[in-house]
Amino acid sequence: MGAVQERVEEHISRLHNRQTVLIGVRVRRKGESWFKSRITDMSLGGFRLLSFVKLRVGMEVWVMFPGFEGRKAHVVWTANHEAGCEFESPLHPAIFDHIVRMSDPLARG
Repeated sequence: MGAVQERVEEHISRLHNRQTVLIGVRVRRKGESWFKSRITDMSLGGFRLLSFVKLRVGMEVWVMFPGFEGRKAHVVWTANHEAGCEFESPLHPAIFDHIVRMSDPLARG
């Protein structure tokens, strides 16, 4: 993990507390088709995405949680097959709580 990536992650984590989850989602890069992926942690402001699709810092992506419409986000860091993304606008706390509750219970500990 590089120093720049660590600073970005520290900044995001200060804005919102992160919750460990394991959620199957659909993701779309601008102008492309949806593909399946997984989120391994999230907060009101963003999420960590596992993806074998090439993502770049600054790239616009859309993420669709089960039962919800797509939400716009931007990639703020990448490493190996992971990307940290920040929602264009933070999730409402009730929506966040619902998504966390429906995530894989083994991921939450």
